[in-house]
Amino acid sequence: MRELRNPKVLRALLADIRRKTPSSPSPLRIMEVCGTHTMAIHRFGLKAPLEEAGIRMISGPGCPVCITPNAVHDAAIGLVTREENMILATFGDMTRVPARRGSLQTAVPARNSRIQIVYSPDQALEAARKEPRKEVVFFGAGFETTTPAIALTVKKAHEENIRNYSVLAALWLIPPAIRAILEAGEIALSGFLYPGHVSAIIGLDPYRFVPAEYGLPGAVAGFEPADILLGIRSVLEQLAGGTPGVSLEYSRAVASEGNAAARNLMREILEPKDAVWRGLGLIRGSALQIKKKYAAFDAETKHGLKIRGKDADVPGCRCGEVLRGLITPEDCRLFGRKCRPESPIGPCMVSMEGACLVHHKYGPKKGLANEKN
Repeated sequence: MRELRNPKVLRALLADIRRKTPSSPSPLRIMEVCGTHTMAIHRFGLKAPLEEAGIRMISGPGCPVCITPNAVHDAAIGLVTREENMILATFGDMTRVPARRGSLQTAVPARNSRIQIVYSPDQALEAARKEPRKEVVFFGAGFETTTPAIALTVKKAHEENIRNYSVLAALWLIPPAIRAILEAGEIALSGFLYPGHVSAIIGLDPYRFVPAEYGLPGAVAGFEPADILLGIRSVLEQLAGGTPGVSLEYSRAVASEGNAAARNLMREILEPKDAVWRGLGLIRGSALQIKKKYAAFDAETKHGLKIRGKDADVPGCRCGEVLRGLITPEDCRLFGRKCRPESPIGPCMVSMEGACLVHHKYGPKKGLANEKN
């Protein structure tokens, strides 16, 4: 693993990338779909040397906390402030997202109710086991990486007849969002860096429409700096050869066919639905909902939640444009001024995978970071 952060290795890869980058008055634009890639690119100081090589990395919608619309957050806030004797369990970042009704962090729960931060979906299910007289709702947001673990809690609750457990699902699918970005035509892209963790579940096939229909290359990459550079180099090689495809540059963690067992579990418990994404609007088949067979564990059905309406950022916030790759965080007049990690205006400044927080935390790095950073 140390070799993947070795400055000599990184400099050699960057030199190779410079040789392979075609001369052009405007830079190549490669979208890193995953927020963890955004974080790693900035953390390890790759952004500046890549720009010097003629490559501009564009942040995409790969932050589940960020793209979950305000209406879902408002439903969670309304639930825990209205219903007595309830535990609303969720990941820590989800409690800090500012929505129209404030945030879960500032919400005042109803009598005998509370908000509980968990680190895994199974901790929420365990809370339901331990406190059978309390209604436990897990507010779960995630992409294909997190979804199987959430689906497993529903299956366990069904098998164990744990009737005081349900899931408020904010479960998103990456390939439909990529298609939505391409169909919108708002930004000219040269290729994609696909998310390693998501790809470990879905494999390579769901991305193949990108080269087939849009003629754009892409590579599945890991999250070490050398992983990212290898992925970018692969995109350049595909461009040079006129052979756009989907290459695998993260074979130590990803199989080309993905994880069939995880996908089968998802298909057993969940089904696709049309959903609104922050910034991207309504995307067909872009989210997952709990099947009718397991409706007793669907918080939206069980508690009669009405999650409706178009989504919009808090006034002044441009998180939606950041998620579409149209602007950088620095283009927002609130960035670093009114909107800071300790007082976020939008979710892109909340999540560790949010582009605004990443830009604020790491800023412009002039040199490659070493493995201790």
